Amino acid sequence: MHENIDNIIEKIYIIQPITRENAAKYKVLQAEAVSLIESAGAAYAGTIYQNIREINAATFVGEGKLQELNERLYGLEGITILFNGELSPSQTLNISAALENRKVIDRTTLILDIFAKNARSGEGKLQVELAQLKYLYPRLKGKGEALSRLGGGVGTRGPGETKLETDRRYIRGRLKYLENRLKETEKRRSLQTARRQKTNVKTIALVGYTNTGKSTLMNLLTGADVYVKNELFATLDPTARSFYVDGVEFLLVDTVGFLQDLPHNLIEAFKSTLESALHCDLALIVCDATGEYDMQLKTTLSTLEEMHFSSPYLIVMNKSETVADKTALPYGSVAISAKEHLGIDTLKHEILRKFREELLFCTLFVPYAKIGEFAALKPLITERSSSFNDDGQTIHAVIPARYAEKFTEFVVSRTEI
Repeated sequence: MHENIDNIIEKIYIIQPITRENAAKYKVLQAEAVSLIESAGAAYAGTIYQNIREINAATFVGEGKLQELNERLYGLEGITILFNGELSPSQTLNISAALENRKVIDRTTLILDIFAKNARSGEGKLQVELAQLKYLYPRLKGKGEALSRLGGGVGTRGPGETKLETDRRYIRGRLKYLENRLKETEKRRSLQTARRQKTNVKTIALVGYTNTGKSTLMNLLTGADVYVKNELFATLDPTARSFYVDGVEFLLVDTVGFLQDLPHNLIEAFKSTLESALHCDLALIVCDATGEYDMQLKTTLSTLEEMHFSSPYLIVMNKSETVADKTALPYGSVAISAKEHLGIDTLKHEILRKFREELLFCTLFVPYAKIGEFAALKPLITERSSSFNDDGQTIHAVIPARYAEKFTEFVVSRTEI
């Protein structure tokens, strides 16, 4: 196994703790760790498992297990150790010392590294740097002893080693600066959200587990060119694009993906970005129909609950083209394949059904004598099609329910969604 990755710069070996809390899902967590390693641009070198009845305060895992890992890695240079959980600063240092000063990172450090690699917008970079500094600040001993143990490579991207090796006063000042900059962007985003809510355009947010195909679905529905890659956290920056369903305009917002046991401070770091997207009229919770979709759905819903999300949602089971028995998928969900363009018409129909209490699909007839009066109301509707005859204009329209009474005299029929 090691021979196949000798040409890769950085190789990462996983310590996977098995505790009472994660006993039912440690295999999924380990598989996710492998995906995270690959998303960081490193190579997976292997895993050692440790059943833990009682946490060792100094090293989390037992000394015997660390000795076993030392023996496994004897003679192999350049191996980074990933503890697939969260370590205290002292535990990180003690594990490194027990493993002959190898670089040791934990799961949060690895995720932050991927965030730094994938952040593209100015706001995204600010959020990542703030999260990294908040996490790494208590891990600095003196003038960077903890960081010097890390060396370069995975776990050190983003703010950069030179910034982290400066004194703690500088870092405190940098934290304050970043927080103030983000407050400014939050104000602008709040104004944008308020402006959206004043229009008749409904906002739909794509949310869900990381790497379930949200960006691919975004591109398919809107014709956008959102960055798509088969790796975790490929999308960090929210993207908003318009699209139409039967002549009705919607605004679709793509968001950062969630992950099982995503550390609270990471959710907090992206809270302002997520909140703007989650102040939506409808959320499409996208799951991978070929994966652990029950876990993905549970993780997404619990994360949304933590953020006090209360909008209606629709469960979308993506990548379903290879699922033979679609009746086994969650009840009420919509099975699609964004890659193969399957089930999209059904999804669009279900989106409209979600808004049937808020949108009136109808046919209007406006006599020529009333055209002037109707002109003042016309900006309130979405016109799907229209035609003229000897007596007036027939319009197939969508009207927000709150304006329905204004059009009572013109409505000749209603269409059920």
